[in-house]
Amino acid sequence: MKIDDYQLLIDLNQNRTIRKTAKSILISQPAITQRLKYIEEHLGGQIFLRTSKGLLPTPFGEVVLTHAEHMLEQEAVLKEKLAQVEGKVGGTLSIGASSLYSQHFLPNVLQSFTTAFPDVTIDLVTGVSEEIRQASSSFHIAIVRGDPIEDYESIHLLSDPLFLLDTADIGKEERPLIEFKSDPGFQKLMEAWMVTGPGILVKRSIKVDHFETAKQMMKRGLGMTVLPESIIKEEKEAYSCLPLVKEGRAIVRETWACVKPGGRSLPQVEAFVEHIQNEVSE
Repeated sequence: MKIDDYQLLIDLNQNRTIRKTAKSILISQPAITQRLKYIEEHLGGQIFLRTSKGLLPTPFGEVVLTHAEHMLEQEAVLKEKLAQVEGKVGGTLSIGASSLYSQHFLPNVLQSFTTAFPDVTIDLVTGVSEEIRQASSSFHIAIVRGDPIEDYESIHLLSDPLFLLDTADIGKEERPLIEFKSDPGFQKLMEAWMVTGPGILVKRSIKVDHFETAKQMMKRGLGMTVLPESIIKEEKEAYSCLPLVKEGRAIVRETWACVKPGGRSLPQVEAFVEHIQNEVSE
C-alpha cells in the first residue's frame, strides 16, 4: 500500500462519506470507491460499514486506521530527518496559535513565509491560548498570549495594552460587561483590574464565545467590553475608550512564539523562527 492509501482511509474516517471526501480531496467518488475496494481486497477485510449515519469503521477497520495513522506519522518523521540531513527547508511545520494572533497577524506571516519557502507544508491549529499551551508538545511552535511556556525557547512578538470600550460614556451608569472565552491569564488580569480599577459599575455579565463577537455586540450598544489594542485601531477613535491601568502602569497582554526543546534543529522550524523574528523587528 502507498502512503496515499493510508491518507485516503484517514480522510474517509474523518469525513464519514465518500461524497464529502471526494469534495475535500478533489478526487471523483467512483475513483475513491474503486480505491477503497482495492485496499479492502488487499488487506482481506471490510474497513467501513455504510450506514445511514455515514461510514463507520468495523473492528477490522479500526485496526487498519490505527496502523494508517502510525504510518503517516512515521512518514512525517522520515521526511523531517531527511530534510535535516540535507539541510533543505521543507517538510511539515506544525503551529499552534492563539485565535487572536492567528486571525489578525499570522496570515501575513504565513503568506510571506510560504512564498519564501514553498516546500514547507503548514499544519495549523488555532484556539484560545490555554488550549494551545496544553497541547504544545504536539506543535513545533506554539504561539500563545500571556506567559511564555516554561522550558521552551520563547520569542516575544507583541505587547498588547487592554482597553475598555463602550458606546455610552464610561462610568456614568451601570452597564452590562460583555466577556468572551479566554484563558485564565486574561481572566486574572480582568479580575485584578476590576478590584483596583476606577470603580466601573457592572450591571451583569454577557458571555460570548469569541472576542470578535464581543466587539460587534459592544458596537451595537449591548454593553461594554475589554479588548486588546491590536484589534481596535478604528474603534478607539469611534467609541468611549478607557485604558486598563494598575498601579499607574498599563495592563498588557504579551504574545510569544514558543519553540519546543530541540525544535530548531529542523530546517523548517529554524527558518520560521528567523522569519517571524524579522517580521517583528520591522
